[in-house]
Amino acid sequence: MAEVPAPVEAARRNGARTARMAAEVRAGLMAPRPWLPSKYFYDDRGSRLFEAITALPEYYQTRTEERLLETIAAEVVERVRPSEIVELGSGAGRKIGLLLDSMTRAKRQARCRLFDINALFVAESVRRLAARYPAVDVRGVVGDFTEDLSALGPGGGRLAVFFAGTIGNLHPEEVPAFLSRVSAQLAPGDGFLVGVDLVKDPARLEAAYNDTAGVTAEFNRNILRHLNTELGSDFDPDAFAHLAFYDRRREWIEMRLAATRVSHVRVPAAGLVIDFAPGDEIRTEISCKYTAESFAALPAGTGLAIERWYTDPEQLFALGLLRRVANGEAV
Repeated sequence: MAEVPAPVEAARRNGARTARMAAEVRAGLMAPRPWLPSKYFYDDRGSRLFEAITALPEYYQTRTEERLLETIAAEVVERVRPSEIVELGSGAGRKIGLLLDSMTRAKRQARCRLFDINALFVAESVRRLAARYPAVDVRGVVGDFTEDLSALGPGGGRLAVFFAGTIGNLHPEEVPAFLSRVSAQLAPGDGFLVGVDLVKDPARLEAAYNDTAGVTAEFNRNILRHLNTELGSDFDPDAFAHLAFYDRRREWIEMRLAATRVSHVRVPAAGLVIDFAPGDEIRTEISCKYTAESFAALPAGTGLAIERWYTDPEQLFALGLLRRVANGEAV
């Protein structure tokens, strides 16, 4: 993993991150139904492939969310009145600019923190935003938003944002615990703006994850290349085919890699030797889709309450504004 440049700090040292990766990969691949944590898509190449995905004609999520955010950014800033914006899973950090623009127009002094697992993308985004907003204190944190949020420190005047429907990559049973961890980094009155991909026509969903250019397929296989680089494994990504389908019962997209031939794979850092037969599969991602009603049940008991629910005209995507609860009531 790349070293972290200033003004970017790391939530954990490289050695600790690699050890955690090895342990998680071992647990996933040894499961009765093998799986890999989707966060390991995002090495440098994987992050760039995902940016390419967001521009594909089939991938409605990014452009829909950006258009929606353009219409509500000023209202969100007026409601929360933040002095600091923190973006979790920031990637290229494009959307946060819409909120910073609104803060600038409202003449609000701003700090900006970008939090992502990929050090290169955090550093590039920090440099780009610092150049665009010279009056804003822009810094980055390299970490895993499922475990390292304490690196952000206590809240107070904070608006945390979590775009791209990334919350859907968490199993619904994991979401309340995640929201509780977010809540712990917010003070009463602070806000959490979260992007939520909505339940819709399965054909449209499946097209978004099976683009005709094959970029998503390459993104999916790249997780194996990342394991090869970081853990010394010897996966042949070309020995696995991309699969993505909508599970109507669970209301999520599931991505898998299916072995197309016999493979004997070693993962030295995880202490694993695995044999794959044709048809053997590894689940690499779920992407849960929600309705307003199904999402509304998730924040209960987390210290957060939904204040506003915004959707685009086609009801493809939503942005939910949650507020940190004080004394049992939403502020």
